[in-house]
Amino acid sequence: MTKTMLDTGTEDLKAWEGEGILHITLNRPQARNAMSGPMNQAFGKMLAYGEESASVRVIVVTGAEGAFCAGGDVKGMAGSGDGGSTAAAEATLDERIHAQRLNQRATAGRMYLMPKPVIASLPGAAAGAGMSLALAADLRIMAENAFITSAFAKVGFSGDYGGTFFLTQLVGSGEAREIYYLSDRLDAQECLRLGLANAVVPAEALEEETLALARRLAAGPPAAYRYMKENLNRAAEGADALSCMDLEATHHVHTGLTEDHRNAAAAFVEKRLPVFTGR
Repeated sequence: MTKTMLDTGTEDLKAWEGEGILHITLNRPQARNAMSGPMNQAFGKMLAYGEESASVRVIVVTGAEGAFCAGGDVKGMAGSGDGGSTAAAEATLDERIHAQRLNQRATAGRMYLMPKPVIASLPGAAAGAGMSLALAADLRIMAENAFITSAFAKVGFSGDYGGTFFLTQLVGSGEAREIYYLSDRLDAQECLRLGLANAVVPAEALEEETLALARRLAAGPPAAYRYMKENLNRAAEGADALSCMDLEATHHVHTGLTEDHRNAAAAFVEKRLPVFTGR
């Protein structure tokens, strides 16, 4: 497979593209891939590229060296009160809140809203905001030794990066409250039981299984995925039944007019695999 390495502007985040898949790796293993300012900026930049690039059909987000993401850099916060950012320390409260909102929208928000499938591949811990990022993805595949924890209550935070929304949609309000209030670890099998994980695999097979899933999605129908995701998101956000059905009707008729649908219908009749071009 040919890999095209992408310039992220920082060592805190790696990215490469191949076979229609954009691979993004959170890369601060010395801190269990805890967030940094450069990481967050690069992450937003790479997600924007993935959403806008016609060559990218699916995005995979993972972490380096046995962890997914530990969330915010708590050690940095303890030392400086702001995660180690001088600019953040000098900003007003309103400026800090606005900057946080922009960053959340550029990362977790974009993962959730972009019209392409996003896979979170968890080799290890996804904690705090790292949990939120994992939950923002469409699908999650976990190594059998990985775990998820909100962790927020243990450090006196209320939570960020959309975790309360994503978790409530996936497991319901009661379970989400328990996960936030108690901040217990949820191992991979418990995540599978709750529907937080779509698959659990041996740690040594995670990369291979993630790539197989990503390739399968990359070979699928981009236009149909775009509208499936919008339909599902609208339903998750509480739209009423008739609104959901009306939106489905619009999207279904629209995709029925694509070249991809016509070619796939012919392939079905001819008993061969379809090839989707996104047109």
